[in-house]
Parts: sequence; structure tokens; C-alpha cells
Amino acid sequence: MTINFALLGAGRIGKVHARAVTSNPDARLVAVADAFEAAATSIAKQYGCDIRTIDEIEATKDIDAVVICTPTNTHADLIERFARAGKAIFCEKPIDLSLARVKDCLKVVDETGARLMVGFNRRFDPHFAAVKQAIDAGHVGDVEMVQIVSRDPGAPPADYIRSSGGIFRDMTIHDFDMARFVLGEEPVTVAAAASVLTDPEIAGLGDFDSVSVILTTGSGKHATISNSRRATYGYDQRLEVHGSKGSVAIENQRPVSIEVANGDGYTRPPLHDFFMTRYTEAYAAEIAAFIAVILDGKAPSPDGRDGLLALALADAALRSVEQGRTVRVDEILN
Repeated sequence: MTINFALLGAGRIGKVHARAVTSNPDARLVAVADAFEAAATSIAKQYGCDIRTIDEIEATKDIDAVVICTPTNTHADLIERFARAGKAIFCEKPIDLSLARVKDCLKVVDETGARLMVGFNRRFDPHFAAVKQAIDAGHVGDVEMVQIVSRDPGAPPADYIRSSGGIFRDMTIHDFDMARFVLGEEPVTVAAAASVLTDPEIAGLGDFDSVSVILTTGSGKHATISNSRRATYGYDQRLEVHGSKGSVAIENQRPVSIEVANGDGYTRPPLHDFFMTRYTEAYAAEIAAFIAVILDGKAPSPDGRDGLLALALADAALRSVEQGRTVRVDEILN
């Protein structure tokens, strides 16, 4: 069986998912919708799919699943529409910037029995996945401490920052999900610090560019997250999990993994320059997992609840910064 897809949103991340869908032998990209005609036309020409409106995609019978890559403020509405239309749904994070709106949206997903998968792609990266496999196999014993480093080469444009919901909901949310993924317990408290160190304009937009977060579980396990919007050396993505028997870690990845040794010393090629090249395999693997959900009836993972809990941690981090205190997650959720 081939799964017929529609792509909603033909921007930067839409292009990534279009490539992932069309490279999978069990999938076919049938249609694309975007408010900007040129963006939709580019995808349609490249992959030979139709350009349709969202209304047309919702009503048609030849679409099995949708991939939602539209602006964040449209995600919850589109999830509800396509849940009621009986389509399987893959949605980029976050579901919404409002926790209350996410809860309402997930009620519709539950009521309709829709299959919803949320795009936390790092779970599907071969390197991060291998860390999780090592933990599950017992190689490091009981997880005790987690350290996550995630630093971008540069800040996104001002227009993007203005509508993103802020660094915790836009950038750190991936790290919140990864912390939950490897800790094995839910964090119960969040303590965060945030500054503007790279560009004063970011402060004027009401956001931060440099943040540190400590998550603590009920048993006392810690996850420490370090984020920056400026890494002059490339896209910095590292993880270390320390346990009772040892540790497992991910090093930064490079397009070419070589080391040159000569009279000038040891040199290695630069890191990947951003997420679109660093996580190519992850995007393909998560779409493959989504297709398996549809074909095999598997429960989607990460699902809407994962999206909800990652957003709750982001909200707790922001409150911690604003109020200068450690915040309990149940303050946010209840």
C-alpha cells in the first residue's frame, strides 16, 4: 500500500519534509498547499505533485495523510480540521504556543481517534537513537545526569523571532523533548537563566539568545541544557548521559569525518552549518516512522502528549526566568 500525502506549507521545513516523503518507497506526494504561490509551484515542479487549497485537500478522498509545516499559529486549527476529516496527521512542533489551546486540540484528536505525530526529529537521528538504545540495553545503568548542548550558528531573522514564541518554545523545546526521552522520568521542577549576549535587537523583540536550564525529576535525576543563538564554529549538537555503570555521549557531526595530521597539528573539517544538513537522516526516519504508524496501526510516537509536555517545560522555564525561582511543572499543567 502506498500512502498518499499532502504537504501543508512549502517553506524551509516543508522542503525538508517533501524530500523525506518523496524518497520513501511507501509514500507519494500528491498535493502541496501554500499561501505563497511561488513556494507551492517550486515544490510541485520538483516532485510532480498538484497544487491544491487546504479546503480541497481536506475534502478529497485521495489523500491519506498530511504533513503540517505552516506557521505555528495555524497548527492546532489544521490538526482539528484534518482529525475530523479522517486523515493521519504529522505536525511540526509546537502544536500551539498556548498550553490551553494544545489541550483543547488534543481533545479533538482523542474524540476523533485521529493519529497525530509531532515532529521532534532528534529522536530519529541515528546518533541520538543509539544513545537511547544504549540506555535501554542497560549499558550505563540507571540514568543519573544528562547534559544537552544545542547552539545555533546564528539567530533567525527578526520577523521569525517575533512570532516564534521565544527561544524556550522554539529552540529549547527540542532539548526538553530529548531530556524526557533519555531521562526515563518526567521532570517535576525547572530552573532557568536567560540573557541577551549576542544581539541587542533580540532583547527588543522580547526574547533571549543565551539560556541555561536545569530539569529535576522526582527521584533527583538532573538534565542540564545549554542553548545559544551564536556558535561561530558551526551547528553544535551534543548529548551526554551519565549513569550508575558508565556514560554514553554523542559528539558533534561533520559532513566529512576525517582528521588531518601534519606539521601544523591535527585538523578536522568544520561542523554542519545548520539543522537541514545535520538532521537529514532524522527527517527521513521520522517520516518513515509516521508511515509505519499508518500502515501497521502502531501508536504514534512522539504524539500529542509529548508535544504538550515539552511545551509545559518551555512555559515553566520562561516563568522561572521571569520570576527568578524554580518552577514546578504541575503549576503549569494544572
